[in-house]
Amino acid sequence: MTRILVIDDDRLMRRSVSLSLADAGYATETAGSGEEGLALARKLRPDLVLLDIGLPGMDGLETLRTFQKEVDAPVIFVTARRRELDEIVGLEMGADDYVTKPFDMDVLLARVKVVLRRARQSQSAVRPNQAIAVGDLRIDPAAHQVTVGGALVDLAPKEYDLLYYLAQRAGEAVPLEDIVVNVWGDEWAGETQTVYVHMRWLRTKIEAEPNKPCRLLTVRGVGYRLVPADR
Repeated sequence: MTRILVIDDDRLMRRSVSLSLADAGYATETAGSGEEGLALARKLRPDLVLLDIGLPGMDGLETLRTFQKEVDAPVIFVTARRRELDEIVGLEMGADDYVTKPFDMDVLLARVKVVLRRARQSQSAVRPNQAIAVGDLRIDPAAHQVTVGGALVDLAPKEYDLLYYLAQRAGEAVPLEDIVVNVWGDEWAGETQTVYVHMRWLRTKIEAEPNKPCRLLTVRGVGYRLVPADR
């Protein structure tokens, strides 16, 4: 049975979400802090984590950093903060999706379903081992590494997937819709803002001047194109 870990300092919220997930056929565990959640995750290895951003002690962002290092599970941020910055920061760091409190339980369940399906597809996908070079940018799928000018670039999982997909179509104007379907999945329930956020952060990591990109170009009205910087 698919196991979901709910980490939230609101006891009533934990109970409500846990019951709804159980009614939908998921096994659930709950924790009231980041520290408790990480301890449970190391032991139980959940298939998905619902993580509140406003935790006491180790907050949601710090907890997410540790999850990325130690626990291989997709994360959906749950936040009561309305500021877009909080949501964007979470996605930049590698969260797979987010929902904002108060939320409709049907919406949360739909997000959970999409993220779980996308994670399974990613795990079952067979990627070729042949490296791809776009100018001095090189992607080695076998090692799951990216280098620019020989220097290793540290990318979050979704940033890597996005760059890898664009590299496979290097030189093409890739429509935004194609990016969403092939990187996030055809049942992606999030906002297209997520794509823009990941593009912006990719540029900070692979461009010498992120505000004047020469590798990852915007094609107005279409999407993006990845080209060699030394073109």
